[in-house]
Amino acid sequence: MVSLKDLTCSKLWLAPLAGYTDSAFRQLCKLHGAEILVSEMVSADGLIRDSKKTIQFIRFEEAERPFGIQIFGSEPDVIARGAEFCLRFKPNFIDINMGCPVKKVVRRGAGSALMNDLQRAAEIVKKVNAAVRGSCLLGVKFRSGWNAASLNYRDFGLLLQDSGADFLCLHARSQAQMFSGEADWSHIAELKKVLSIPLIGNGDIRCPEDAAKMLAATSCDSVMIGRGALGKPWIFSQIRQLWDGGDYRPVTRDLLLETIFSHIDLALRYKPERVVYKEMRSQLCFYTKGLVGSAELRQQINRAESTAEIKQLILASEAFSLL
Repeated sequence: MVSLKDLTCSKLWLAPLAGYTDSAFRQLCKLHGAEILVSEMVSADGLIRDSKKTIQFIRFEEAERPFGIQIFGSEPDVIARGAEFCLRFKPNFIDINMGCPVKKVVRRGAGSALMNDLQRAAEIVKKVNAAVRGSCLLGVKFRSGWNAASLNYRDFGLLLQDSGADFLCLHARSQAQMFSGEADWSHIAELKKVLSIPLIGNGDIRCPEDAAKMLAATSCDSVMIGRGALGKPWIFSQIRQLWDGGDYRPVTRDLLLETIFSHIDLALRYKPERVVYKEMRSQLCFYTKGLVGSAELRQQINRAESTAEIKQLILASEAFSLL
């Protein structure tokens, strides 16, 4: 079993992002320095029904370890059974989502809605802890609070710790903020001061310098990168270079092209061609962001009907020739 220190001592985490952090992208980030990976968020209800559509989100390759499965739900017994189901895949940790701000999740009383129901949140952690103890570690990811008037991250974090969580991850935004505005890292710093278990900081890591600033400002144990890794999986190796040597290597045209093509090829190992070329459209929005002439390229990619055509468009594009 992976130790708590192996997961949380100055590690670089890839955040779970629904629709983006599938196995192909996770493996790509791992190749570029991501140290801890987490599945896309999956429904505990779906898992206990043995739904094939749900199970596909928790499968992972051995090369992805240390690896965790993130589950969500609102009923303590259901989430505990879902976590127990996950054990057959032998994850290194289970991560309970108590931070998703999306309305369809919140309406079910799951995700960040649990920050308004402390008794239920505590019961969930206790029951999942009992289900997985001795098999893997247990973490919980949550937000600063419901809105600016109810920032209860400190008390909520202490409650989760007392209920049996091995580590916590704080996304320093409220539910009301969704993914807008700025993350308030002071919340991470304050929570870190009162916890006796490791804390992972999350929110607004867009470049290597941001990760260094978060560590310095909050003293968090590890850093989690989410949207900042989309279109930039090399951000992990750049952060490590900065931490270890004070500088990092810039991205070159060759690295960008190699990464995009590797992403496409990895995705084709797991999904049909028609699925991959459609899903890569959204991924390529991030890879091409900021490039001269990229708007026209994205329009062409959105009309492409094969991954081979996408590769040809990229190679022929002035957006990449100008790098």
